[in-house]
Amino acid sequence: MSDTPTIFKNLAIIAHVDHGKTSLVDQLLTSSGTMDHLDGAELIMDSNDQEKERGITIYAKNTSVVWKDIVMNVIDTPWHADFWSEVERVLRMVDSVLLVVDAYEWPMPQTKFVLKKALENGLHPIVVINKIDKPTARPDWVEDQLFDLFIQLGATDEQTDFPVIYTSARDGYAFLNLDDLAAAQANPSMEPLLDFIMEKVPDAPHEPQKPFRMQVVNLWYDNFVGRLGIGRIAEWTVSANQEVIVYKTDGTTKKAKISKIYRTVWVSRIDVTDGRCGDVVIVAGIPDIYVGDTIWEEGTTPYEPISIDEPTLSMDFLVNNSPFAGKEGKYVTSRNIVDRLEKELETNVGMRVDIHEWGNRCTVSGRGELHLSVLIETMRREWFELQVSSPQVILRTDANGKKEEPVERVAITVADDLSGTVIDLLAKRKWLMQNMQSENGLTNLEFDVPTRWLLGFRSDFILVTKGEWLVSSSFSHYAPYMGEIPKRINGSIVSWFKGKTMRFSIWKLQERGTIFVQPAQELYEGMVVWEAAKPGDLVVNLTKNKNQSNMRTGKNDENMILAPIRTLSLEDALSYIGTDEYVEITPENIRIRKIHLKESDRKLASKKNG
Repeated sequence: MSDTPTIFKNLAIIAHVDHGKTSLVDQLLTSSGTMDHLDGAELIMDSNDQEKERGITIYAKNTSVVWKDIVMNVIDTPWHADFWSEVERVLRMVDSVLLVVDAYEWPMPQTKFVLKKALENGLHPIVVINKIDKPTARPDWVEDQLFDLFIQLGATDEQTDFPVIYTSARDGYAFLNLDDLAAAQANPSMEPLLDFIMEKVPDAPHEPQKPFRMQVVNLWYDNFVGRLGIGRIAEWTVSANQEVIVYKTDGTTKKAKISKIYRTVWVSRIDVTDGRCGDVVIVAGIPDIYVGDTIWEEGTTPYEPISIDEPTLSMDFLVNNSPFAGKEGKYVTSRNIVDRLEKELETNVGMRVDIHEWGNRCTVSGRGELHLSVLIETMRREWFELQVSSPQVILRTDANGKKEEPVERVAITVADDLSGTVIDLLAKRKWLMQNMQSENGLTNLEFDVPTRWLLGFRSDFILVTKGEWLVSSSFSHYAPYMGEIPKRINGSIVSWFKGKTMRFSIWKLQERGTIFVQPAQELYEGMVVWEAAKPGDLVVNLTKNKNQSNMRTGKNDENMILAPIRTLSLEDALSYIGTDEYVEITPENIRIRKIHLKESDRKLASKKNG
């Protein structure tokens, strides 16, 4: 490490989904020469399979770019509200942020929340107006909106005087003045952005004369060396095999030895002999290291502990006991599921797991539906089989003993001709409108709504808008409990028999609701096959075929035109199910089933529950 530069600049990138954040990082890697070492890969920061498929950033991760002998640690932050506690911790490691905004769209709720946290931490954002090549680009309007937003979020005079640079991450150019657009398009280069960052981002604090100190802000896990702590070295340096003191979040201290030190070079983790002041490093050798712990030497003081946001949503994870159990998965027992959840707790600090007495049920709590669904989808891809219950919002009690529930700010964009219908639908659900803007044929709506009321609303919303809508949400505040609400108005259509679905039966019954199953698909009794068009559940036989005879008929198979069949994603299934249903998850299928498979058992359970 003797040839490692000693000047570090640490910055995070924050942006709403699809504003070009990840593509911008790829361009930084390309322009600095880093991409030459990566075999031409694209979207380096979204390296997880789910991130690539969803087109979003789920896990905070960092890369390093060396530009003019200065190391720039770039941290890509999650955009969704479910991962904001991780974003807040990441902001402790950086000295500035790149606020990436689309050259046409207005600032979204996620942008507002993360920006607010950055301003509260005293950071001075650099504004990158991306997608400047759009025909509809309106950078002046975007700048005005951002200035108003900064004022609204309580920015200081220095923070409102934010520097701005314009980019097209897709085409690979950046420039400082709008008059230079044509010249930038003629000679595309991202070097102006790199130079701009070097000029505007302050050097990391450098106090090598003080004893070593760093705070762990994130965790990782390695199958060979165990749990890893990630943080920025605030003072002095640290070496492998060095004796240190760990100050735990509960106030206790313990001695430990750092066995290995890693740092990120390009996008690879490499083993180094020491870490230097100002750099972001990964340390191993402390098995019980946790977020907020301070690693230090005698002669200095520990940091204040980092608070971890409490979970807002929970669901039960159970062993799959459906008639199809064990046919598709590799890990199917309660021991397999418990071991996997305990491994998840090694790094997922925002999650809680409560193992029930007999071990066949675990209550898993997280920050939201996406937080939990990412875990479930990961397990599914690891060949686990399980079933999960309907998500339930976690209420809290205030100082006066009254129940409170989480409220989210929801932003919706729909066509102008649908805005009235949407407002009418959401008003019936008691959503509270906070803002409304209409421009260029699109209406932007903002509502405050309890988290409970978001569960299950998407199916009704898709029908009203015919799928032509955009929605995003962010945690806003806690409010007094607003009473019971129905999660879903329509009932479920349930299979009566085990067997294969027949095209004829689907065709005869398709007017009764929205179809979930394909022709010739295997069914079992108690499996949900339809969303009913009316309240109340209905039991049907989809295994019945058309009677064969020698008589001619016009109702040939060719005339059996089926309505579009809705293929449920994991998020769709979790939003759909009621309290009497489970989602069955296997590596190959996602099914919805009743908790009680037999109709007679369901009737008895309904009588017991009143």
